[in-house]
Amino acid sequence: LLVATGRKPNVQGLGLETIGVDFHGGRGVTVDDNLRTSVKNIFAVGDVATKYQFTHSADFMARMVVRNALFFGSAKFSELIIPWCTYTDPELAHVGLYERDLKEREIPYQVFTQYFKDVDRCVVDEKTDGFVRIFVKEGSDQIVGATIVGDHAGDMISELTLAMQSGVGLSKLANVIHPYPTAAEAIRKIGDQYNKTRLTPTVKTLLRGLVGLQ
Repeated sequence: LLVATGRKPNVQGLGLETIGVDFHGGRGVTVDDNLRTSVKNIFAVGDVATKYQFTHSADFMARMVVRNALFFGSAKFSELIIPWCTYTDPELAHVGLYERDLKEREIPYQVFTQYFKDVDRCVVDEKTDGFVRIFVKEGSDQIVGATIVGDHAGDMISELTLAMQSGVGLSKLANVIHPYPTAAEAIRKIGDQYNKTRLTPTVKTLLRGLVGLQ
């Protein structure tokens, strides 16, 4: 049974209107991409200033404000890659763009899915429900979004968040040695799936020719 009643920022009674800080009763304090409010020397972070109402996003927003407010920084909230996890059973974790976002923005993409029923550790643990799904820009291995549904999805999403943050493509994840057997091997398997798409008929013909010469 899932009950989602929702929540909203509590910014009433703080006297924000008396000092000129713009806010909305349902959306909270209005901030720009540097987390600055309508009063330039006042910043806001956390659940009252973003739709990403997660402890980890509030943490990194606070780090950003320290740099921007005290050390003349210009870090932007839009540059943060924020993963999230819903701790249901099974867990649901996501980072980056959704498939609907890619369609709305008319970004050509490819999707690769690895089901846990085909991952040895998940079979042994009898935790075969769920999957790892990764979206890449068509014609490249750039990861633009990923969803994991399954046991410990929240732990596994960090590898993909790191890849996106560091610009590591999906093809390189295929070369990362994962301990066997682990559920995270599903990510490496998706890297293998991507690399197989690069074996076009022309490439296969060339490889056969090279093997024949040897």
